[in-house]
Amino acid sequence: MDALIAYAPLLGRGALVTIALALASMALATTLGALGAAAKLAGGAVARALAAAYTTLIRGVPDLVLILLVYFGGQRLANDIGGALGWDYVEISKFWAGVLSIGVIYGGYLTETFRGAYLTVPRGQAEAAKALGMRPLATLWTVTGPQMARFALPGYGNVWQVLVKSTAVVSVIGLDDLVGLADKAAKSTREPFTFFLAVILVYLAITSVSNALLARAEARLNLGQGR
Repeated sequence: MDALIAYAPLLGRGALVTIALALASMALATTLGALGAAAKLAGGAVARALAAAYTTLIRGVPDLVLILLVYFGGQRLANDIGGALGWDYVEISKFWAGVLSIGVIYGGYLTETFRGAYLTVPRGQAEAAKALGMRPLATLWTVTGPQMARFALPGYGNVWQVLVKSTAVVSVIGLDDLVGLADKAAKSTREPFTFFLAVILVYLAITSVSNALLARAEARLNLGQGR
């Protein structure tokens, strides 16, 4: 316990890195998911084919493999190109390699989440808005968007919870996140049980707070429904 107290500030910094990594990855995943869903729902044949290939491929690739490919493969590729152009050594950010890998993976899941939510909204809603002279963007913002959010939120919350846990994998490329720093502290003090139990508790705290916030958001979006 004394060792855990001594390393607490270090683990706190690692927890902040983990949270930042999760938030940045979720932002990228949300963007890619929205673009993928739009391509599948309203894109041309090429856009639909690309979106289908993206979701099929990404959802079948393990997180660890993609992270290793992006970081080590990207490092090699960047320096091969840089060497040909006469550049100095290029160091790829471990943090942003993790964001890119996790964001791309979970963007595939959110593509289907958003697509399914849109299809759940009755088509008559958008048709009625069009008949009233509303433009597509205004229809999305005021009519279909709020309903989509209500249908998408449960799936979106599930993706967020799984994504948070997936950030632990990024420690394999040397990122000083919560898991990476806890591993170093455990090896230094020879108290792996203490430090990894602390990691579990921190992740449980993050997911518990997320559950509470998502429940409040879901209750707010469902306010007045079913009456």
